Parts: sequence; C-alpha cells; structure tokens
Amino acid sequence: MTLRNQIQLIAYPDRMGNNLADLYTIIDRHFSRVIGGVHILPPYPSNADGGFSPLSHKEIDPKYGTWADIEKISSRFDLCLDLTLNHISDESEEFKDFIAKGYDSEHADLFVHVDQLGPISPDDLARIHIRKEKEPFREVTFADGTTGRVWCTFTEHQIDLNFNSPKTYALMEDTIKFLAARGVKLFRLDAFGYTTKKIGTSCFLVEPDVYDLLKWIDGVARENGAETLPEVHDHSSFQYAIALHGMHPYGFALAPLLLYSLLDANSVYLKQWLRMCPRNQLTVLDTHDGICIPDVEGILPKAEIQAVVDNVSQRSADPILRRSAANVHSVGAIYQLTCTYYDALKRSDDAYIAARAIQFFAPGIPQVYYVGLLAGCNDIELMEATGELRDINRHHYTLDEVDEAVKAPVVRRLLKLMEFRCSYPAFDGVFHLMYSNDSSVAMCWRHGEFRCELFVDLNFKKATVGYVDVKSKRWLTMRW
Repeated sequence: MTLRNQIQLIAYPDRMGNNLADLYTIIDRHFSRVIGGVHILPPYPSNADGGFSPLSHKEIDPKYGTWADIEKISSRFDLCLDLTLNHISDESEEFKDFIAKGYDSEHADLFVHVDQLGPISPDDLARIHIRKEKEPFREVTFADGTTGRVWCTFTEHQIDLNFNSPKTYALMEDTIKFLAARGVKLFRLDAFGYTTKKIGTSCFLVEPDVYDLLKWIDGVARENGAETLPEVHDHSSFQYAIALHGMHPYGFALAPLLLYSLLDANSVYLKQWLRMCPRNQLTVLDTHDGICIPDVEGILPKAEIQAVVDNVSQRSADPILRRSAANVHSVGAIYQLTCTYYDALKRSDDAYIAARAIQFFAPGIPQVYYVGLLAGCNDIELMEATGELRDINRHHYTLDEVDEAVKAPVVRRLLKLMEFRCSYPAFDGVFHLMYSNDSSVAMCWRHGEFRCELFVDLNFKKATVGYVDVKSKRWLTMRW
C-alpha cells in the first residue's frame, strides 16, 4: 500500500493527553483534516530511553492503552510505529531466559557475545562508533555464577541483537507480520546503523552489510503491505543511498538548513539541496531527538553550520555532543541542538510559518512533531525535573492545554496551511524549483490542470501561496 501524500503527525502515546485514547480524541477534535498519518512514538513496555528499550513489540504498555486504541487510529490514518532493530530490553523474556540458562538458552544466539569475537585491540575500540562514555559492552552474570559479555551500544538496559543469527531474522519477521496485521503502514527503523558489528571497522553503517539487512527488512515489510523509513543521523550521503535502495530516507538536513536560510536570509544552499534531495523522503523540522547537525554536513559549509549552532544555542539548553571516537565526516563536536523549532526561530510567527511552508512544498511527505504542531516553547521546567536535555522539547500537554494552544494565531495559520497541503491535488504531481534571488525561494507543484506556487521572502519572513482554485479554476493568492 502506498503511503498517502499527506502530512503525518509525530506524537508520543501520552504527551497529548494521558494515553492513546486521549490522543485519538485530540486528533479527531482538532487535526483530522490536516493530517493523513500518525507516527506514534514507542507505545511498547520499555525500561529505558523514553520507550526505545522495548521488552516486546507485541504488547502495548497498559498505561497507554491497548491494541484496540492503536487500531482505532490505524483505521483512519496511515500508522507509523518504531521497529527497534538494533536492540531489545534486558527485561525482555528472551534476555531473562539467556541469563537463567546461559549459552544453553534457545535465545542465546539473539545476542552478540563479545568474548567470542576474538581479540579486540585498543585501535579496534577507537574505531567503534559509540554512544556513551565507555566501551559498548556489558558484563552479565548467569544463574550458575559464570559471566560473559554482551554488546550494548546505548544504555546498559538495551542489549544489541545479533544479525549474524537466523534467530534474529526470525524474530524480526514475526514482529513485522504482527505489527502489520494491526495496521502499521510505515516502519521507522530505529538505530539500524548500529546493527553491523565487524571488529576493525566503526561497527556503524558498515557497507554493504547494512544495505543487505535493510533490503531484507524492507522486503518483509512490503510483503505485509507496509513500507520502511530507516532512521540515521549522519552525513547526508547516507540518505541518498537509502533512497537509491528504494526506501524512504529522512530529510533531516532540512531542519538546520532552514534555520540557516531564515536566520541569515540566504537561500543559496537551500536551493542547491532542493534541486537534488530525494523525492521519496519524509521531511521533518523537529523530532523528539532535537535538531540534529550531522545530517546537514556536506550541504552547508562548516562556517555556516557553526553560525546556526552559535545562534540557536543562545535560546536552547546545552547541546548534545558527539561521543564517537572517530567520525571522518564530522565538522564539529555538536550532535543535537536541544530546542523547540519555534524557539529556534526566536518565536517569530512569520518565520515559523515560512519554515513550515517551505517544508510542505519541499519534495516528500512532511512530518510535524506534536510540539511543533502547537508552536510549543522550551519546557525548561520539565528538562530540569528529569535531567534529560531533550525533554526541553517534550512537553506534556493536557487536553485543556491542547484546546487552548490551537487558538493561538500562529497555530491557526499553521493548520490552515496544513489543510491546503493535504487537500490540494497539485502535490500529487511534479515539483519544480523556480527562479528567485539569493534572499528568497520559490517553488511550484503541477499536476494536470492544477498548479500551486510558493514564494518566501527570507528578509521579511513572508510566505505567499498562489494556486488554481479547484472549483472556479481561477488563480488565487493567499498570504500566510
């Protein structure tokens, strides 16, 4: 099944209201005309990393609701759920059985046994792409008192899976079939880049192994009526490679690229990217992870990237730093900027609407994060309470807060723009980049008799849309 060419909402199961039932109520009440899909961040039982340490993909955490709540959403919208490829929780039944029975467990081969990999030299360790301040290994003690080491890239609770084992492939195939039967149309492949463990390499995005795995996962998904969205933050070339392999890449580069374009009133690099970006991408300006910097390397020059970092850092929490021992593409230490997109643009309504207009007219299917949908501001109180920097952009909205937020003028403007993007027929046609000077951008979509154009003046942060009216066939203009 082909995904609808309409905006997708990214939302937690419990941060717009208290649970999945509340999320459905909010969508039905305010947003059913402005989205065609919903990416629900992990609703599974989990013991770490904000849901990304699943005990199982076959259960819904009772605090969120049930599969019936998920299926109610998937019956109306294209549903995207996360498939955590790289790891599983240390509280999963599979890992607990491994601890109880050691290498005699039927699940033992699901995990990477570090001590069976052969010698690992200091140079080998230095090459590994790491996500914490220590080597990515964890010692475990079995029920009989013996010990061993397993690989865990992220927290100690997230145990990496072994993709050299047929058991891991069987587990993934079973999971995909189960989720697709409940209405999943798009699998976001979380942390897939860390699945390739080869001592002597970075153990991250090792080619061609990583694409062999992705093509297998994508094939199983398509057999079950779904598509895949591999998630990776690294040099922009990886997104092009994903597109060439027939899967949806993320347009992560657009977020910092638009910040530079609007803050500096310069469209040169934006237009270069628009000419060549993958046409089957999904675009985002904000996500639960923050504004990621590696994705724009190779698109923006080093000095311009640093200018964005310096500018936005004045309004954000501490940035999240790279921890990789070696990264040949890296132009700096910053990995993510922790800030809402509305705050990153200095809470300027016009700049924010201009950014969203460019996103919606760019090639691909747009995704809008729930905080961005409501033009949310930095939640300093939540961040300080939890100690998690990224919580600055993860506000918990009550039902009443959502009802109030949608009344804000900037949100009303955004929803009107989203409805146009989801309903106007030209977006099913062909994208064209039009001529404009270096402080503006102009784009066009054409499909049969229908045409719509966007012009954004980056100096004044003004967006204008012209289009052929569906009923009268007259050329109309709207200023956002």
